Amino acid sequence: MAQLNQNLQKLFAIAQKPEKMGIGLMSGTSLDGLDIALCSFSGSGTETKVELKQFITIPYTNTFKKEVQSVFAKKQVDLGKLCLLNAYIGTFYGELVLQALSKWQVYAANIDFIASHGQTIYHAPKHSHQLAQYGNATLQIGDGDHIAIKTGILTISDFRQKHVAAGGEGAPLALYGDVLLGSKAGENRILLNIGGIANLTYLPADWNTNSIISTDVGPGNTLIDAACRQYFNKPYDKDAKIAYSGVVNEGLMDALLHHPFFNENLPKTTGPELFNLTFVGDAQQASRTLNINKADLIATLSAFTVKAIARFVSINFNVSGLRIFVSGGGAHNPFVMEQLALQLPTAAVSDTYKLGIDPDAKEAMLFALLGNEALCGEPMAIGNNPAVLMGKFSFPL
Repeated sequence: MAQLNQNLQKLFAIAQKPEKMGIGLMSGTSLDGLDIALCSFSGSGTETKVELKQFITIPYTNTFKKEVQSVFAKKQVDLGKLCLLNAYIGTFYGELVLQALSKWQVYAANIDFIASHGQTIYHAPKHSHQLAQYGNATLQIGDGDHIAIKTGILTISDFRQKHVAAGGEGAPLALYGDVLLGSKAGENRILLNIGGIANLTYLPADWNTNSIISTDVGPGNTLIDAACRQYFNKPYDKDAKIAYSGVVNEGLMDALLHHPFFNENLPKTTGPELFNLTFVGDAQQASRTLNINKADLIATLSAFTVKAIARFVSINFNVSGLRIFVSGGGAHNPFVMEQLALQLPTAAVSDTYKLGIDPDAKEAMLFALLGNEALCGEPMAIGNNPAVLMGKFSFPL
């Protein structure tokens, strides 16, 4: 009988280890930087135990952001640039991982795997593109082979494609980690991530997997950040200072909420392909608020993010006694957190520190968890989501 090659032998050995060291990489639509989470794992599935050992976000330079933005959420791009960026970002991620390991004084040889989300550049669910001959689609770049070669570490990447191939929309994948890490018998919970886009996972008190809901609900920080860049030359509204200085325009708010996305069936996904400054401009045109004070615009967009979330939660769940745990950049926005608590007064709103999870590290941790599942888990059926193991393996040799 032929012997397994050395890559497969090593993969088999890693999968059988009682404890694994994995790195999760997450780069969101806000393009703040690369989140790098070093985690230890034992077990898999509902028996998973995970501990965050180290975490860092390495900020992107303005030059890098502009390179990605040149192909980001656009229907027409320079195909040559896209090809170059796919390889470049993979190598760049590998360099950033090595920087983090050096800072932490951890040897690459002690890391069993890297799980990389990649950089989403276009998300195209069928309800958005509405082309009868095509299904759901999504595209992330930052090739896993380049990460593996640069770091010398087994890399698992491109998780969303399996979800799409099996009938899903490729998002939100936080569902799988949220179920494993956030459920508690006897307590109805929502794990809400406010990144560029806001998505949530509802975890029922009775642990009935058929009642679990995971879906995008609308914009998170993407509109606020885009308007801050456009009108204030700032990457985001630090400490919500601009939002607090403005006044919410109710006419514009109504126009923003009028989009059909908010009435679509669940689960649903979205992205900056829809929620962008063109969307805002159309709402301003409809509400005759094109000349709105720019601080009022930031206040209204911040309130819109909260309103979309609160309205969704109120319509779909029994809010009384509900516990909501927030992660992502929105957890640091005092205006958003304050308004969320005010609009859902019978729920308990806090960040995920209450769960022992760093709200900034959560998504990177979740992809590390998906990497652990790809190595030693089994497909898990959760509601009407595809029961699949996700991720493609790239060997360093």
